Amino acid sequence: MRRGSGIGGMIVVIWLLIGVVAAFQRGYFGEDENVSCRDFADTALTVLAGPLNYVGVNPKVDCKTPRPSK
Repeated sequence: MRRGSGIGGMIVVIWLLIGVVAAFQRGYFGEDENVSCRDFADTALTVLAGPLNYVGVNPKVDCKTPRPSK
């Protein structure tokens, strides 16, 4: 087993954990049962941005879903 592959995996895990903490601090893990596309995408992007959240990155998504025809 290569030693470098474990370090890279550990960095990814720590990155994502920092993102989860940032999302929790922003209140994205509330008890709201009606989660919209936008709420889900904002939470996912915050987790993926990881430590960048603490240097000013504030990822937001504008989900536009098609409306049914009349």
